[in-house]
Order: sequence, then C-alpha cells, then structure tokens
Amino acid sequence: MPADEAADWGEAVRWWESRRITYNAILTALFVALTIRTWPRLQPELGPDKILPLIVLALLANLCYSTAYLLDPLLSASPNARTRHRVRLVVWVAGMFLAMAIETYWFLDEILLPLLT
Repeated sequence: MPADEAADWGEAVRWWESRRITYNAILTALFVALTIRTWPRLQPELGPDKILPLIVLALLANLCYSTAYLLDPLLSASPNARTRHRVRLVVWVAGMFLAMAIETYWFLDEILLPLLT
C-alpha cells in the first residue's frame, strides 16, 4: 500500500472511530428512553432469554457502522480536508438518523409487542 493510501486510510480510521462512541451512546440513550417510556408494557416481555438477542443487535449496529469504510474512498475523493470532513459528517448524521429509525421501529414492533384487544 503506497504511503498516500496508508495516510488516507489512517485518517479515515481516526475520523470514523472517534465518532463510534458517540454513535453507540446515542443508540443506548434511545434504547433507555424507549425502555423507560414503555416500562409498564415492556416489563412482562423482558427476561433472561432477551439478553443474547440484544447483544447480537448491538453487534449488528456496529457492523452497520463499519460499512462507512466501504464508502470512505468515495467520501475522501476531495483533496480538501475540510470538504472531506463535511461530507463524512453528512454521511455520519444520515447514518445516525437511519440507525435511530431502525432501532425505534425494532423496539416498538419487535420487542414491545402490540396490545391484543
């Protein structure tokens, strides 16, 4: 790998990984907020058998986050560092909102089963 590509890859890793903690914190905060908001209905649904699926879903969320590395060569096509930062930030924010929408849907539709009337 040429030195330029190695430097670009290192910059991408530093950029994306420094935001992974924020990504996980936001998704965790959303899960906690949804849990608190729906606790009376959620409590009977939770049990030890739900821990492994939650762990798997957290790992899948991080796997999805890692797909940014597939897009990064396109995002870093600009020689201007400021433009690269802005484009990456737009992709990060869009991905964050997508992850939040998926998490909310999954929580409300799969964990919190609809009331049977």
